[in-house]
Amino acid sequence: MPLEVYSRESKWWVKGRVEYEGLPITGYYRKSTGSSSKQGAVEWIQNETDRQRRRYFLGEEAEQLTMGAAIQMYGSKPNVAKQLYKIVQALGDEFLQQPVSSITGKYLRVLGYALKPNAATDTMWREVVTPIRAAINNAHDLGKCPPIRVKRYSEKDRIDQDTQRGKLSRMERMPADRQWIEQFCEHADIYNAALVRFMFETAARIDQAISLTPDDLDLANRKVFLKAAKGHQAQWVAISQGMMIELANLPPKRPYNRKLGYRMDPRVFGYGSSTGYNPRWKTICKAAGIPYISAHPAGRHGFYTELRVRQGADPVTAAAAGRWKSVSLPDQIYAHVEADESKIREQIRTGRVQSNMSISPNRLKKKGK
Repeated sequence: MPLEVYSRESKWWVKGRVEYEGLPITGYYRKSTGSSSKQGAVEWIQNETDRQRRRYFLGEEAEQLTMGAAIQMYGSKPNVAKQLYKIVQALGDEFLQQPVSSITGKYLRVLGYALKPNAATDTMWREVVTPIRAAINNAHDLGKCPPIRVKRYSEKDRIDQDTQRGKLSRMERMPADRQWIEQFCEHADIYNAALVRFMFETAARIDQAISLTPDDLDLANRKVFLKAAKGHQAQWVAISQGMMIELANLPPKRPYNRKLGYRMDPRVFGYGSSTGYNPRWKTICKAAGIPYISAHPAGRHGFYTELRVRQGADPVTAAAAGRWKSVSLPDQIYAHVEADESKIREQIRTGRVQSNMSISPNRLKKKGK
C-alpha cells in the first residue's frame, strides 16, 4: 500500500511503500517522520516520494548531483544569475556541495526566512526560492534530476512576516488618471510629457518605452514597434493621431552610459535605462504638487483602470488593447476601485429601504391572512 500517515503518541508516523503507477519501488516503511503535525508528516511523504522516485529513474547520478553542478548547468539571465550569486555568497561551499536530492520545497521556504529575515514573503519567493527552483528544474530538463515542486508562502505567512517586520507588503498601487497626467505634463519637459502619455495610452512597460529608437516609429501609419516583454511578443502597436504628432516633434536623444562612458544610439525618449526616469519624475511631481507615481502604475495600471473602470470597456476589449493574453488577470491586478466606500454603503442602505417600501398590496394581504 502507498505511504500513509498515522498518529502515535506525540508524533506522526508513516507506513507503507513508495509507489509509482501503483507498483512499489521501495521496501516497507514503518517509521516516525519526526513531525508533531499531520501537515508536516504529509510534506515528509511528498519529499520522500520525490527522492525515491528520483533514485528509481536516475539512479545514483541524481543522488550525487550537487547544487553547484546544477547552477553551472543553468544559463540564467543576468538578474537571476545575480540572485544565485548572492545566495552562494551567503551559504558558501556547503550549499554548492549539497545534493540536489536533499533540496525540498519546505527547505527553500525556510531558506527564504534565513536569507531575507526583514523582507516580505513575495521578495523571499522572488529572490531565493525562484532562482534555486529554476536551476534545479533546468537540470531536470537536461535529464539530470526530477523537477522540484514548491508550495508558495501562504497568506498567513505573508501577514505574519509583515507583522514581524512592521511593514505592509502588496501595497495598493495608485494608477494615474487624466487629471494627474495633465498636471504632470504641465510641469514636465517634452520628453517626459511624451513618455508618460505614451505609456498611459499604449500600456507599454517602461523598458519597452525607453528602448524605442527612431527605427521603431512608423508615424505615417501611426504605429510603433514595441519589443517583447512579459507575456507578449514584439509587435506593432497603433497610436493616436495626437501621439503621432507628439512623437514626430520629439528630436531623438543619445543617452550617456555613465558606467561605460559612451554615448548610446539615439532613443526616442532619451533614456538609456529603465530606472533613469525616476529622479526626474520625482522632481516633476514635486513641482506639480501631485503624488509621485512610478512608470508602471502611471502607464499600465493607469491604462487599464481608465479603460475598464472609468470608461466601462468590456474585459475582452481592454485586455486585448493592453496585450494581455488572459482576460481575468488584468481585472484582478490592474483594475483599481475608485468608488467612495461611504457612498456605496449609503446606496446599499437606500436600495434596501426602497425595496421594502415597494412591497405589493397583494403580498401584504397574504401576510394578513
